[in-house]
Amino acid sequence: MFDDGFIQRAIIAAPSILFALTVHEFFHAWTALRFGDPTAKNMGRLTLNPMAHLDLFGTLMMFMSGFRFGWAKPVPVNLMNVQNPRRADFWISAAGPLSNLGLGLIFGTIFRIVANIGIDLPEAVIMFLFFSVMINVSLAFFNLIPLFPLDGSHILRSVMSEKHSHLFDQLERIGPIILILLIVVGGFWIVLGPFVSATVYLFSGIRL
Repeated sequence: MFDDGFIQRAIIAAPSILFALTVHEFFHAWTALRFGDPTAKNMGRLTLNPMAHLDLFGTLMMFMSGFRFGWAKPVPVNLMNVQNPRRADFWISAAGPLSNLGLGLIFGTIFRIVANIGIDLPEAVIMFLFFSVMINVSLAFFNLIPLFPLDGSHILRSVMSEKHSHLFDQLERIGPIILILLIVVGGFWIVLGPFVSATVYLFSGIRL
């Protein structure tokens, strides 16, 4: 991973990472406000300023994982402020990954257009488009994993029957431990790799 070209790739990928993480958290905050919860807005999180959202460790993990996964500071949500907590939690949680899939599709479409027209762009621009697709798709799938505190855990809880909520409570307690173990052993890419690769190819025509 840390070969001679890593620094160049990291410099080019950095804007993509900042933008992907910022948009992800912004749409969590925006969706929460739409459902009636102003908590994130009141805490200054309804913004596209990346400094309001970045988590140092989560950002470092994005670089150290080869731009395959990472995270930002969770957006605060108070479901006491909404009328239908389960429905609101589902869409607030899904908004982040969906926004990243949307960005991946947009950057992938731009990449396809550039490639089909045959525009001679600098290599750095081509790499930026490529990283923007891969980072956003990877971030979306990573956050859909149903382990606390990732978005997927909230989505799972919101669709799970109340009679099975005790099972989720048990999973939530050990979720962070499983998450750390998967990060340490690199298990995420083994599981998510095929899905990420297929989606990146679907959006951009790029084979990983």
